[in-house]
Amino acid sequence: MTTAAKIVLLDIEGTVCPISFVKDVLFPYALEALPDTLKAQWDAPQFAQYRNAFPAEHAVNETAFTDHVKDLMSRDVKAPYLKSLQGYLWETGYQAGQLKAPLFPDVAPKFASWAEKGVHIIIYSSGSVPAQKLLFGHTNGEPANLIPAITDFFDTVNAGPKTEVSSYEKIASKHADYPADQWLFLSDNVKEVEAAEQAGMQSFIVDRPGNAELSDEARRQHKVIRTFDEL
Repeated sequence: MTTAAKIVLLDIEGTVCPISFVKDVLFPYALEALPDTLKAQWDAPQFAQYRNAFPAEHAVNETAFTDHVKDLMSRDVKAPYLKSLQGYLWETGYQAGQLKAPLFPDVAPKFASWAEKGVHIIIYSSGSVPAQKLLFGHTNGEPANLIPAITDFFDTVNAGPKTEVSSYEKIASKHADYPADQWLFLSDNVKEVEAAEQAGMQSFIVDRPGNAELSDEARRQHKVIRTFDEL
C-alpha cells in the first residue's frame, strides 16, 4: 500500500471472502429460512418494514413474495429491499453459529496491521449495511468480530451503485478530512475499480481464488494483487 493511503475502502465478495460463500452458503440459507419466517412473521410488526419495502404487487401474500424473492436471487438482482431482507434472514443463522464468514487468511492480520498504523478501514458492498455488520461480526478470523476495526459501512442505499463515480465521491465526502487520493479501494470488480479511480481514489483489483478471470487489458491497465500482503 502506498504511504499516502489513510483509508482503505473494501469490497466484500471476492475481496475479503470467497464469492462462493455468498452464492453457495448465504443465498441458499436465506431461501431455506424464508418459508418458516413468512409463516411465523408475515403479519408481525418486526417484519413489516421488510415486507412493505417490496413492490406492492409482490407483497400481497406469502406466495407472491416468495416467488419474487426467488426470481431476484436467481438473477442476482441487487435490489436494496432484497438485500435488507436477506440480512434479516441471515441474522438468525449468524447468531446461532450456523453461519460464519470464511475470510481469506490474510484479511484479519491485515486489519490488525492497518489499525495499528492508524489506517481507517471502511466497507462498501452491495449487501446491506446490517448484512455487512453480521458478516464482519461473525468470521473465522482472529478475533472473530472485526467490527471494532472498521470505521464505517456503505451500501447501495446510503452511497449508490458501485459502478458509478458519484458513489465514491459521496463516500469520500462523508470523511472529508481525507482527500480522495488518500483513499485506496480494493475490489475484484474492474468497473468498480475504474469508478473509484475516476473519483480520484487509488484502486487495485484483487484477484482471489474463485474470482472471474481477468482480461489481459484489465491486467495491463490496473494494479492487480492476489493478497493484502502485497500492499
